[in-house]
This record gives sequence, structure tokens and C-alpha cells, in this order.
Amino acid sequence: MIPTTRSALSSLAVRILALFSLICLALPAQAFEFSHVEEDLLNQVRQGFPQADRLTEAEGELPVQKVMAGEELLGYVFETADIAPIPAYSGKPVDMLVGIDPTGQLTLAKVLKHSEPIMLVGIPEEKLQDFASAHTNFSVRDNPKIGDNLDAISGATVTVIVVNDTIMRSARQVAASLGIIEDPSAQPAATVKQDVFNEADWETLTGDGSIRHLHLTHGEVDEAFVGTAAENYMRGTPQPEDKTFIDLYYTYLNAPTIGRNLLGEPRYNALMESLEPGEHAVALMANGDYSFKGSGYVRGGIFDRIEITQGGRTITFHDLDHQRVGSFSLDGMPRMTEKDIFIIREAANFDPGRPWQLDLLVRRASGPLDTEFTRFSADYSIPDAYVERPEPVVERPIWVQVWYDKAFQIAVLGAGLMVLTGVMMFQDVLVRHPRILTPLRIGFLCYTLFFIGWYALAQLSVVNILTFTHSLITEFSWTSFLIDPMMFILWGFVAVSLLLWGRGVYCGWLCPFGALQDLVNKAARKLKVKQIEIPFGVHERLWAIKYIILLVLFAVSLNSLGSAEKLAEVEPFKTAITLRFQRDWPFVLYALGLVVISVFNHKFYCRYVCPLGAGLAIPSRLRLFDWLKRHRGSCGTPCQICAQECEVKAIHPDGRINANECHYCLDCQVLYWDDQRCPPMVKRRKRFEKAARVSGKGPQSFDPATAGAQGATLQRIPAHQEE
Repeated sequence: MIPTTRSALSSLAVRILALFSLICLALPAQAFEFSHVEEDLLNQVRQGFPQADRLTEAEGELPVQKVMAGEELLGYVFETADIAPIPAYSGKPVDMLVGIDPTGQLTLAKVLKHSEPIMLVGIPEEKLQDFASAHTNFSVRDNPKIGDNLDAISGATVTVIVVNDTIMRSARQVAASLGIIEDPSAQPAATVKQDVFNEADWETLTGDGSIRHLHLTHGEVDEAFVGTAAENYMRGTPQPEDKTFIDLYYTYLNAPTIGRNLLGEPRYNALMESLEPGEHAVALMANGDYSFKGSGYVRGGIFDRIEITQGGRTITFHDLDHQRVGSFSLDGMPRMTEKDIFIIREAANFDPGRPWQLDLLVRRASGPLDTEFTRFSADYSIPDAYVERPEPVVERPIWVQVWYDKAFQIAVLGAGLMVLTGVMMFQDVLVRHPRILTPLRIGFLCYTLFFIGWYALAQLSVVNILTFTHSLITEFSWTSFLIDPMMFILWGFVAVSLLLWGRGVYCGWLCPFGALQDLVNKAARKLKVKQIEIPFGVHERLWAIKYIILLVLFAVSLNSLGSAEKLAEVEPFKTAITLRFQRDWPFVLYALGLVVISVFNHKFYCRYVCPLGAGLAIPSRLRLFDWLKRHRGSCGTPCQICAQECEVKAIHPDGRINANECHYCLDCQVLYWDDQRCPPMVKRRKRFEKAARVSGKGPQSFDPATAGAQGATLQRIPAHQEE
């Protein structure tokens, strides 16, 4: 047994030694890694503070570090994600390293991490870094504006707005916490209404809270010291528990109704004239065994028995802040043994409109050289009638600021959407007047391309769908979507139009890249460029490509939204619209190639490749209305004119319209009412003209929409997916 026990102990010792060796090896490695991280951070800090040799924690609640050079304080650095994590276009904040010097001058602004899709693939990272670095020309007291003091980044307007707001807001918060500037979120102090005065007596002023009261008995004070070293130390004969320890009254004198009634008009006016701007006077009056003044102020010049606290700040009084009062002039006031006025200086930042507390400190000996003290607090709130409070400071959310800044764009977009709504609502009238509808449609496509696309940069993308879906799965925030008003309004309109008319309203009227292809193809047809048409059987199967692309992007986004955003470069929108073809040549060639294809094949990309169109087609199956008319028994069997002339080939050979592929150009509806080209309408026109000749009424114009035209009441043929 003994050898076995020794063997077990030896084995245990070996294991402990091995474990100890591993710990000894791991600690230096961890220390090296930590030291490496610290050195890397210091190197980044040196970009704004070249002399920095170390970083130390700064005092305060915010995670801020001091930048030191020896014993000299160079400034402060912090990460904006810890101070003001403002969601950007991606829904996530842009994290930056920001530095300020002791005067509040910005010395460092460096982007550490972001998830902005436009910056991940599209705009060079250096542009965002340069934009952030440009803030070092400003102080925390400045208010730099994009387009005024700062150059914007084309195609990343929302991102730079957020970066600017994040830098300045976080820097101001840090500067305020360090005492460099006043707190920008602090509410302005209330002002005393000097014109409000009512004669009042003691009973009135104590009854309405103008004069407050603190009454303590010896028993209450003794109970406060129970359990402390001063409870029984050198206690003499105890006083009766119900005997008054102090009967203290206190009030705010600047208000005329209080001060003039208490002091009399001459003394009140003299007191107010002696006060500097921002100074305030309070009066204390008391009876009892305990003096609120004591005698410490005679030796040290400080009143150590009273304090006023407001908003976490403590106000103490010195002998120069004290004025004796011989008597008060208030009717009905009882006799007081102590009557004094204390001045609150401007440095205290006292606000008469906010509640404050009077603290009475009571000390007792707990040893030969030790004392214990306890504090009794009494609240004070000035009656509302005596002061005027400013409106509370409400920090405007960044999305509200963006909406104000883009008021012109919002107005123009709103007007355009109203015009489009009118076109949709009165389409039956417009399609009978192609001379009006055709130029109106071309003009609207130009508006979509030049204003919505190249000016406002409001090109919707499948990335928007993926981001929205991802936010529903993770953490939804309206701020992320409201931050771009043009995109938000467009998506709101698209959501409504999907339910009313389907996908075609956006794809045919509001998509800037779709408008570019449409206009290019119209110009090509005008120049008699031969069009390349794909057989309907092949064309129908090619529709599936865009749905497959959408499913792939969605599947990838579930694992990594950033990876899906990079794959979404299958959309040429960023290159052709957002960046206006100012991008690396492979992207430009891809976008231009699709535009060139649209010369020979109308909206090739939209029909077969666009994942955004696929994403809109799926919910559009829930549309409420189907206002596109067809001639039952004629369209498709045998007439094929509409099917042949539909530029996106959304009409099946049997005459049915596939609403999932229709771009709502209304060309088929113009043809529907054309009594010169549409065979059913030609037949009706001829019957009408023949009937007019037989009746002897002479030549008359044929209007297929009038009640007199036989067969004018036409039935709707269901869309492709309806049975």
C-alpha cells in the first residue's frame, strides 16, 4: 500500500507541476498580447498626439483615457461607440477613435469599424477616413455643417451625416463631463418673475409653500445617532424626547412676493441691487436649542452646519456669503432667535426653478478627537407662479435633422408621387389620350432618372430588403430607416402601391436604373435599332433567374449580412445611379454592358436578373386591384397585337397579363382603346359608323367609352395567376 500511495502522490505532483508550468508560460503570452494591444492603441493615438507616451484612465463616469507625455496632460481619447452609438445607414453605429485637447479642440478622428454597405463595396475607405479627419479643424464648441464647412461624400450622404453627428455629439459629451464646456443637454435656468407680487402674511406664505419648515425634536436626533460611536459617548442628562431641538424655517428671497413681504420693500430692493447677475439669496430663521450657524464660521470662515444641494451639486457658505437680519417685516410671523440671509454665488449654477434641499448637519463627539455627524434634509420647490421656466431642452434625433435638411428633396419627391398617384387613379382616362400620356410618361422617366436617381440618390436596392428582414430577426429600430427620408418615403409609397396595383408601379415608373434602360431603349427604337427578342418559352423560363438570385442573397444574409451586401453587387444600381459611373472600371463595364444590352432588348436586366424586382413581385401577389383591361374572347385568341407590342413581354400568348412581370407602362391599355389598331375596337367602330349611316345621322365620331357604343361595357380578363 505504501509504494502505491507514494506513486499516486508522485503522479499528482507531476500533474500539478505541469499545470503550473503551463500557467507560467501562458501568463507572459497574455501579457505580451495585452501589451501589444495597448501599444497599437497608443500608435493610433499618436496620430493626433505625436508626443504621447502613455494612456491613463480619466476620472468620471464616461470611458475616457488621458493622453500623457511624462507628467503633462496632452488631452483625452475615447471611442464613440462607448459615448454616442448612433445607428448609421446599416443600422449599426460607426465606431471612431476621437481625441480632444484640454481646451476642447479636436485633434483626432479616426474610423475604427463600420458596417456601411456603400463603403464596404463602392466608395474607397480613404474617403470616409478623410472626412472624419477633417473634423480636427474644429472645436467642440463649433457646429460644422456638411456642404458648408465639410465636404460631403457623393453616394454616402446618410453615412457622413451620422459620422459628423457622432464625432461632435460624443466630443461635446466628453468635454462637458470633464468640465471643459457646459453640459449641452442641460436645461436653461428658470428666471424669477419680477412683475409678480402679491401682499401676503406669514400664514399665507407658509401655507402655499413659499416658506418651508423643518422641525426636529431631541428624540429624533438621538435616534439618528443610535448604533454609532457617538450614541452614548460623554452624554450628559438626556433632554426630553419631545423637546424642540430646532424649529427651522427657510425660503428663497429673490421672488418679490416672498422677499418684499419678508424684508420690506426698501431692504428687498437693497438686497437685490447688491446681488451680482446669477446670484440668489435664501433666508433661514429658527428657534430651539440648536443653532444652524454654530460658531465654526467665526474661526474658519465656513458655516459647517448648513448646506444646499441641487442636482448632485453641494453649495456651502462662507462668512462673506452671510448677512445678519435684525428683524423681518412680515405680519403674523412668530419671534425667531436666529434670522440670517445667505447668498448663493453665480459659480454654483443655482436654478431657482428646480427643486433643492436644505441640509442641516448635526455633529456629536465619538472620541477624544473624533466626531460623528448626521444629516437632516428638507426639500424646497418654489411655487410655479413666481418663476418662468424655459422649454425643456430636447435633443433632436439625427433623423429629424436629416429630414429638415432635405426638405426641398422631400417636397419635390412628394409632388412627383402625387402626380404618379393621379396617373394610376385616372389611368382609364389617360390611356384614351396617348398624346398626353406618352410625353407625360417620358417626362416622368426623366424625373425618376435625374432627380430621384442621380440627384437624390434614392435608388432602392435588394440590400434594403435584406437589411429590413435582418432587423426584424435581430433588433428592429425605426431610426435606421427614418435616417434617409427619400428612401423611407419611397419604400412607404412602394408598400402601398404593391397592395393596390402590384410591382409594376415601382419597376415601370420609379426605378432610376429601370428608367435609364427604358429611355435608352426608346431612343434606340426611335433610331430604328433592330430589337432582339427571345422566344416566349425561353423568356418565361429566364424569369426564374432573378428569383434564384434573391434566394441565394437571402440565404447568405442569414449567415452574414455583410457578405450578402457584397454579393448584391449583381445590382448595377450603386455604380450607375449612386456613384454615377465614377467607380473602378470592372463595375463600370458591368453597368454599361447592361445599359448597352437594353439598346437591343428592352430592360433585359429588369426582366431576368434583378433580385429587387423578384423581392417586390412576391408580396405583390396580394394586390387588391387589377385595373388592366382585356377583351374577353379576343385578346390572345386570336389577336396577339398586345402580346407582341408589350416591351417586357408580360402578356402571355393566351392574352393574360402576368402581374408579377408587368411594369405598368400602360401601352396595352392605350392599344385596348385604339379603334384603329385593336381588332375588337375596330369592329365596334365600324358597326357604329354603319349604324350611323343607316340611320341617316351622317358621320359621327366613335367613342368606345360612351354608353351609346354597343359593347362598350367590357369585362376584365383575370391576370395570369388567377383562375
